[in-house]
This record gives sequence, C-alpha cells and structure tokens, in this order.
Amino acid sequence: MASLAVTPMADNFLVPNATFFVELFAFLLLLFLLGKFIIPPINRAMTARQDAIREQFAELDEAKSEASAAEEEFKAQIADARHEAARIREEAREQGAAIIAEMREQAQAEAARIVEHAHTQIEADRKSAAASLRGEVGTLATTLAGRIVGESLDDEARQSRVVDRFLTELEGAS
Repeated sequence: MASLAVTPMADNFLVPNATFFVELFAFLLLLFLLGKFIIPPINRAMTARQDAIREQFAELDEAKSEASAAEEEFKAQIADARHEAARIREEAREQGAAIIAEMREQAQAEAARIVEHAHTQIEADRKSAAASLRGEVGTLATTLAGRIVGESLDDEARQSRVVDRFLTELEGAS
C-alpha cells in the first residue's frame, strides 16, 4: 500500500496558493474599475436626480404660493365687484327715488296749475253767468214789476237800480 504522504503544506488551507492570488488580483482590479469608471457616473446621476427632485419641490411650493396669491387676488376682485355692484344698485335706487320724487313734484305742480286754471275758469264762468243772469233777471224783473205796478220801467238807470237792489236783497237773504 502506498502511503499517501501528505505534505504539511498541501493540507494547510490557511496558506494561500497561486489561485488565491490571481482571484485576489482580479477582485481588486474589478473593485478599482468599478470605483473609477462605474460608481462615479452612477453617483453623479443620483445627485443630479436628487437636485432635480429638490428643484421640482421648490417649483411646486412656488406654484402653490402663486396659486394662493392668485386665489386671494381673485377673491378680492370678486369682493370689490360685489361692492361696486351694490354701490351701483344703491345709486340706481337713489336716482329712481329722485326721479319719482321729481315726477311727483311735477305732477303736483301740474295738478295745482290745472286746479288753479279750473278755479279761474269757474270764476270767469260764474261772473259771466252772473252778468248774463243779471241781464236776464233784470229784464224779467222789470217786465214783471211793470205788469204788477202797472207802469213801464223801460228806463235803463231805473231798471239797473231795481235789479241791483233786488239781487242784493236776494244775496243777503241767502
């Protein structure tokens, strides 16, 4: 039987061999290549992406503040428009009331003028009727008196005095 002679070096797994050094060299080479050429562009891309996200958040905050300011301005404009509309309505009411008052005054003045004209017309008609009545009554009265008395009262002056006295007594009695 052949005895296997084991050399103490071959059996010791703690002692590195040539394969280990090749693998270590390949690992370190990969590590160097990754650190030099692959990881920096990835880091730059991640940093750029983070900066872009920060900018987007800043723009979003700015847009929110602008939107809030625009909304407040819009609300203020609406409130101003409502106040202006209320003021215009109030002015229109006041103008309408003034126009109504003016028209009422004009109508009252016109009514007073018409009433005054009617009074003047009535007074003129009354005077005309009274004069006409005096003439007719005078004629009838003198004719009647002449028949009663039996003498003629055709004298104008006498006839006028008799008629005036008769009408004065008639007015005093009523």
